[in-house]
Amino acid sequence: MITVEKYHGTGNDFVVVEADAPIEDRAAFARRLADRETGLDHPDGARVGADGVLFLTLDASTAPTRVEMTLVQPDGSIAEMCGNGARVVATWAAARTGDREFVIDTPAGEYPAEVRQEGVAVEMGEPTFEPDAVPTTFDEPLIDGEIEGLTVTAVNTGVPHAVAFVDDVAAVDLETVAPPVRHADCFPEGANVTIASEREAGPVFGYDQRTFERGVEGETRSCGTGAVAIVAVAHELGRVETGQSVPVHPPGGRLVVTRTADGATLQGPVEREFETTVPADGVLAE
Repeated sequence: MITVEKYHGTGNDFVVVEADAPIEDRAAFARRLADRETGLDHPDGARVGADGVLFLTLDASTAPTRVEMTLVQPDGSIAEMCGNGARVVATWAAARTGDREFVIDTPAGEYPAEVRQEGVAVEMGEPTFEPDAVPTTFDEPLIDGEIEGLTVTAVNTGVPHAVAFVDDVAAVDLETVAPPVRHADCFPEGANVTIASEREAGPVFGYDQRTFERGVEGETRSCGTGAVAIVAVAHELGRVETGQSVPVHPPGGRLVVTRTADGATLQGPVEREFETTVPADGVLAE
């Protein structure tokens, strides 16, 4: 049996495991524990799943402390980067070290993170629209182009996103609209599909967000790279200024994205849900 923890960042939830745990098949382990019907045992007796499993290695010998993060998704694939996952990682590391600043190493590169009183912030790097970097099959950046009936802009914010601005995210049948775009031939590695609409209520400008995630193959309650993608595209289209902090509201809560001169910062809350033990193969008793 091994110890695991459950965290979520604005509803984007993860099982957290130390990377040296004796797990022979990480993909199978993640597929089993992430399953929403048969996954992890919640302390209240229910079975819950997750949006993926974070395998973490802490290195406190450096300053700042570094954490190697590998996210295995519910389909067994590895995600290059996850914004909310990185915020969970910083919270997990802070509980173990007492530190507040970290560098998180991912397949997409390294990301500085800080645990602040107002939320956990991650420096997300420079969004890119270049076709080879997203990637797309086009010769030029895909800006407001029609793909499978949806007008999207393609951007990589650690992972590829196809971002569409719509009148009302709640009115979109995302489970129908997103899969053809997610699997479109122009995205050789697939794409997350993120839709956004401007919020009309309240005094603060911002966006509502919904994201259909590659690897989850469904909508998640929050997507940090998707929130950054929305603001990156809005900035590219002249809707957001450099230095502007923009509230983004996925179904699971509120994130704040700031488009800086050389990148973007993602900030929001993280909660630790519970700790439990599971078999190393991830197969729970009926």
